[in-house]
Amino acid sequence: MQPLMDWGIALILWLQQFRPTFDVPFRAFTFMGDELFFLLFLPLVYWCLDRRTGARVTLLFLVSAYVNAVAKEFFAQPRPVQYDTRVWAYSDVGGSAGLPSGHAQNTLVVWGYLAAKVRRTWMWIVAGILIVCVSLSRLYLGVHFPHDLFGGYIIGALLLFVYLRWGERVEQWLAGLSLGAQLALVAIFSIPLMLLFPSEDGVTGGATLLGMGIGFVAQARWIGFEADGVLWRRAARYALGAAVMLGLWAGLRAAFSALEPALLFRFIRYTLMGFWGGAGAPWVFVRLGLAPGRGQRQAA
Repeated sequence: MQPLMDWGIALILWLQQFRPTFDVPFRAFTFMGDELFFLLFLPLVYWCLDRRTGARVTLLFLVSAYVNAVAKEFFAQPRPVQYDTRVWAYSDVGGSAGLPSGHAQNTLVVWGYLAAKVRRTWMWIVAGILIVCVSLSRLYLGVHFPHDLFGGYIIGALLLFVYLRWGERVEQWLAGLSLGAQLALVAIFSIPLMLLFPSEDGVTGGATLLGMGIGFVAQARWIGFEADGVLWRRAARYALGAAVMLGLWAGLRAAFSALEPALLFRFIRYTLMGFWGGAGAPWVFVRLGLAPGRGQRQAA
C-alpha cells in the first residue's frame, strides 16, 4: 500500500498548493456529503416531495452508511494526515479510518438513486457533478486518499445496483409480512451488527436504521402519510419537522455529552431521530392538517 499512499500524498499536496483560494467552494461541497446535510435533505424528499422515493433513498443511505462504518473497521486504513504530517487537514479525523470514503460512497448512492428515478438528463448532470466534486473536496481538504474514494465508489455502486435491481421486490415482500415479522426483521438487521461493530459510526448507522425502520413500519400501518399538498403546507411541515430533528440532533448531543456509557446514549439519540423522521413527524403533520393521512386527500 505504501506506493499507493505516497502517490496519493503527492496528489493531495499538489491540490493544497491552491489553498486558500478554493477553501470555500470545497468546504461547501464536502458539507454536501456530511451527516448534517443528509439529516436535512433526506427528510425534505420524504416529507415534502415524494414519500415512497424519500423512504427508499433514506433506507439506501442508512444501509450504505452502516456498510461504510463496518468496512472502515475491517480495512482500518490511515487518513492522509495520519500518514504524512505535511498534509493540512480540514477537520480533526481523530482515530477514524479512511477507507472507504463515506462521502464518496453515500453521495454516489443517494444522487445515483435519485437520478435513476427522475430519469432526466439534467438530474444525471447534477448527480455527476456532485459525485465528482464532493469526492474531490475530500482530497483538497486532506482527509482522504484517492484510493479511499475509489473504495467508496465501488461499494456504493454495488449497493446501488443491488437496490435498483431487487429493492422494490424486497419491499413488496416485506409489505406482505405481519407487523411482528416486520419489526423482528428491523431488529435482527440492525441490533446484532451494532453489537459486532460498537464504534461511533456503527452505532450511529445502526441506531438510525433501527428507529427509521420501526418508524416506516408504524407509518405504513397506522398513519398512511402522503407528501401531497400545496406549497405552503409542504414548507410548513418541513420547517416544523426539521426544527424538531435538529433539536434532537443538537439538544440530545448536549444533554448526553457527559453521560456514560457514551455509545448507549448515542444509540438512544439516533434511534429517536430515526423514529421521528419515519413516523413521528408524519403523524404530527397529519394531526395538524399539514398533510393527508390514510383515506384523506388534499388539493395538490
